[in-house]
Formats: sequence, structure tokens, C-alpha cells
Amino acid sequence: MSQTAPSVTGPVPPPGSRGIDEILAAARARIDRLDPEQAHLANRGGALLVDIRPAAQRAAHGTVPGSLAVERNVLEWRFDPRCAARLPQAVGYDLPVVVICQEGYTSSLAAAALQDLGLHRATDVIGGFAAWRIAGLPVLGPTPPPRPSTFAPPATAGRASH
Repeated sequence: MSQTAPSVTGPVPPPGSRGIDEILAAARARIDRLDPEQAHLANRGGALLVDIRPAAQRAAHGTVPGSLAVERNVLEWRFDPRCAARLPQAVGYDLPVVVICQEGYTSSLAAAALQDLGLHRATDVIGGFAAWRIAGLPVLGPTPPPRPSTFAPPATAGRASH
């Protein structure tokens, strides 16, 4: 019995649509991405390091000290200088912003979205937080989940006292 590679089939994409690989490649073609060491130096030089990972992911993997946590779903509103929901740091279009995610994919799309808003210096970290940690750069955490107590409850627990 011979084995053949499974074929990828699915719906025919509509005209003009692009797959995520094309979208990611286009985003990365227009941003000057930084490796973790370059991002660390940029942050030390005044660039704002923005961690777009969800809270659970930051808790599970750790964070970069001094980074600003702004989850991806609100990023554009927090950094658009024209938006009433912007952060105090979003003071203009020349703001150097370095976006970091877990592995460096979502951050590329996010940096391109910030450039679409006019923040022409927005970029991201190649390899994301995982590469940052591997490079031996400063990290905090992860925050371990709470451990159940190893002590048994007192024998009187749950009994009414008389």
C-alpha cells in the first residue's frame, strides 16, 4: 500500500482575496523588523516596547520588564493619536513602537496596522517573546498557577461549633 501526501482542498477563494501567508509577507516587507537584541537596545534608547499577548499568555510565559501590555484587540484604538481612547503615550506619529507577541507573527501584522495609522516607526521583534527569552534578555515570570494547599483541612472544618 503506498502512501500519498494528503491534498489540501477547500473552498475556492474569492477574487482579490489573499491568504494569511501573503498578508504576513506584505506586512513584513514594509516594516524594519528587529531581532531581540536590537529591540532591547531600541527600548533602552526610548522606544516603547508593547506586548500584545493576552494576559493568560503573559502569565504562562513571562513578560519583558518595562514593556507596556496592550492586548491586540485594542491596539489601534490605544495608539491612534486621533482617537479619544488613546494611551497617554500615543502623542504623535513619530513614536517609536516595538511590538512583541509570543513568536513574532501577530506582532508583524500589528506593527503594519500601526503603520497604517501613521506611526511610521512601528516595528516588531523577530521571533517574539520566545526569541527574547532564548537570547537571555531580561524577563519576569512566568507566574506559576496557584498551588492547592498540601495541608488537610482541620477535622472540625465545616462543623458548627456549639
